[in-house]
Amino acid sequence: MGRGKLRIYLGAAPGVGKTYSMLSEAHRRVERGTDCVVAFVEHHHRPRTEVMLHGLETMPRTEIAYRDTVFTEMDVDAVLARKPAVALVDELAHTNIPGSRNAKRWQDVEELLAAGIDVISTVNIQHLESLGDVVESITGVRQRETVPDEVVRRADQIELVDMSPQALRRRMAHGNVYKPDKVDAALSNYFRPGNLTALRELALLWTADRVDEYLQEYRTEHRVSKIWGSRERIVVGLTGGPEGRTLIRRAARLAEKGAGGEVLAVYISRSDGLTSASPKELAVQRTLVEDLGGTFHHVVGDDIPAGLLDFSRGVNATQIVLGVSRRRSWQYAFSPGVSATVARESGPDLDVHIVTHDEAAKGRGLPVARGAKLGRSRTIWGWVVGLAGPVALTLLLSGALPDMGLANDVLLFLTLTVAAALLGGLRPALASAAVGSLLLNYYFTPPIHELTIADPKNVVALVIFVGVAISVASVVDLAARRTHQAARLRAEAETLSFLAGSVLRGETGLDALLERLRETFAMESVALLERHDDTEPWTCVAAVGPGRPVGRPEDADVDMPVGDHLALALTGRVLPGEDRRVLGAFAAQAAVVLDRQRLVDEAEEARRLAEGNKIRTSLLAAVSHDLRTPLAGIKASVSSLRAEDVDWSEEDRADLLANVEEGADRLDHLVGNLLDVSRLETGTVTAVLRQTDLDEVVPMALVGVPDDSVELDIPETLPMVVVDRGLLERAVANVVENAVKYSPDGTPVLVAASAIADRVELRVVDCGPGVPDEAKDRIFGAFQRHGDAPRGAGVGLGLAVARGFVEAMGGTVTAEDTPGGGLTMTISLRREDGAPPFHPEGTTETT
Repeated sequence: MGRGKLRIYLGAAPGVGKTYSMLSEAHRRVERGTDCVVAFVEHHHRPRTEVMLHGLETMPRTEIAYRDTVFTEMDVDAVLARKPAVALVDELAHTNIPGSRNAKRWQDVEELLAAGIDVISTVNIQHLESLGDVVESITGVRQRETVPDEVVRRADQIELVDMSPQALRRRMAHGNVYKPDKVDAALSNYFRPGNLTALRELALLWTADRVDEYLQEYRTEHRVSKIWGSRERIVVGLTGGPEGRTLIRRAARLAEKGAGGEVLAVYISRSDGLTSASPKELAVQRTLVEDLGGTFHHVVGDDIPAGLLDFSRGVNATQIVLGVSRRRSWQYAFSPGVSATVARESGPDLDVHIVTHDEAAKGRGLPVARGAKLGRSRTIWGWVVGLAGPVALTLLLSGALPDMGLANDVLLFLTLTVAAALLGGLRPALASAAVGSLLLNYYFTPPIHELTIADPKNVVALVIFVGVAISVASVVDLAARRTHQAARLRAEAETLSFLAGSVLRGETGLDALLERLRETFAMESVALLERHDDTEPWTCVAAVGPGRPVGRPEDADVDMPVGDHLALALTGRVLPGEDRRVLGAFAAQAAVVLDRQRLVDEAEEARRLAEGNKIRTSLLAAVSHDLRTPLAGIKASVSSLRAEDVDWSEEDRADLLANVEEGADRLDHLVGNLLDVSRLETGTVTAVLRQTDLDEVVPMALVGVPDDSVELDIPETLPMVVVDRGLLERAVANVVENAVKYSPDGTPVLVAASAIADRVELRVVDCGPGVPDEAKDRIFGAFQRHGDAPRGAGVGLGLAVARGFVEAMGGTVTAEDTPGGGLTMTISLRREDGAPPFHPEGTTETT
């Protein structure tokens, strides 16, 4: 009897449809003739889930008495006795009632699997044991019911049941998940959009890791060595040197460019242990890569390039990041180096990045045309071999190896000439040929010790010797020139490609462009100078580098004019003529970037002017109408009171005075909001933050609203918040006043507060007409009235002032739909530092 198979439906949060998907799968299997039973399914009184249970055989549950209450659990013995082909077991992470067969439901499932019964189950991502701390930091709720990750990972199939946070919140608002009396609390706490988005990301990433394990198992079973780029994996080759930190950070930036990128740092040590790195530095690099979300690996191998490539292909990596070698130039004569070998043997499916580190500050200079093409040390060795080699060979052949024959002597001298050509190029080879021919003629060609040649055949041999030497030297020298030219053209092409790409991307960083120019040509400083006409002095528009920028282009080591009144000035060294083509491209790009920056600044200034003009226009409209309305009422009431021909009763007189007071209050409120908006626009609002209790501030903000229009729910056990009492009072007063204005008569506005993680939230809930999603941000603008709000109902500044004051205190104000209709304003404030996590009495975890 084989072991049963486990299929798990994984969800990000309750209500995404795991149980519904499980029951749908059961119906499909029953229709195909599979013996399928419901061992345990919890429908939570959800109508659509209850309907899906119809037509499926349901196993009876066992009853267990605990603390004078009877509970029901899955009857494992009954399921084992029934022995169906497939059993449905809901809520895999559930903790059984004490006295049950097993402590956890996943242990019951293990028994069914061991008995050969296939099981279909469900679990939420927050119930995985390894994610408990992460989930608590996101939601503020600690999950006590967990299942070991290994149990879920061993599942034969894992299917992610996904749903966007907005769709899940709509499903909850419609009453499809929780009962109506619990919907508001759930949406305001656990099921907030941010929480759901973070949980969804956890579920997607965890599932992606599991899919990656399946892929790795498949590749291993089928012996697939070719890299499949299904996911960006970046391997960082470490040597234990200090440049490893730069490589790790570079790899992390590469990983951030692609979703789901992974960094694997590997250090390959030799089996003899003779070249081991500093353990302290490796420990620092291990900590760094783990802090950046990567992993550290230590591999033993004598062939470093082969070991690095084998590891990369074994983990299905797509990129390798290596550092420029720290070896000295003469050491390259023994081997090309790890970086070059890995790049040569990586193949087309594995990209290799060679990253500079300590030498990067000296510039990524273009190859300089003047001087030796093969390198100074290589040229010196060529001259040594070309001049000293023939002399040493003559002494060897004259003393230790006499009578080898002229043909062998010529071949030996020709070998030295070829070696001189390979090392130093044409000139050392020509010198070697000249010296070698003279020594051959004087010491080895009859008559010996004379510069004459008796046998014509020997003349032919010496001519062939000189001809072959010159030919080889010419070929090597030509190859060196072509290599130098190709390297230079490639460097120019890469630089020009960068400039063209920056134009297409619309980059406007002038300092970044000048810094790139400085590094490319290894200059000390670069400055962009400008003047408006030929008579004015030059002014520095932008400059980079440690050196002080020059005042005039002619004072610099290199100057490049850009038009009539713009020039680049470079100090540090004189550039060769062939570099001015690329320098001209940089200069043209600098002019384009400067013009673009100025256009952007002008557009921003025009936008500010237009916005200011809009505010002034709105202010004039508000002053001409909304401010005149309360003034007209005050004027009419005062004029009536001053009328001598009317005998007002005490009641009438009181009404007129009340109208005067009401109009003055409205006028004071409108003027106050106008002044507040002016302070916000000019940036003169300064918050004096101190620890404050919300239950002391919020009641003060409700003085101006009718007593029966607001329902207050501020627990005294709330932690203190760090706010400016005056600004918070004004902000809350404006938000509540707006909610009362739009709330139906007889329906009070709810003002409630709660603690969520490191924040305290104040929610103002009304049941009015609500606001469409596209207008939720617009209502916080100045002079904005939503919908058909009548004139005289305010100038539309209340919410703008409220958001400005709250943001000045480091908080946020957001608008959300109220379940059942209406608008909920949420003011999120920073709680006191060091305050313990807030758990009000009666709070239970969401499952």
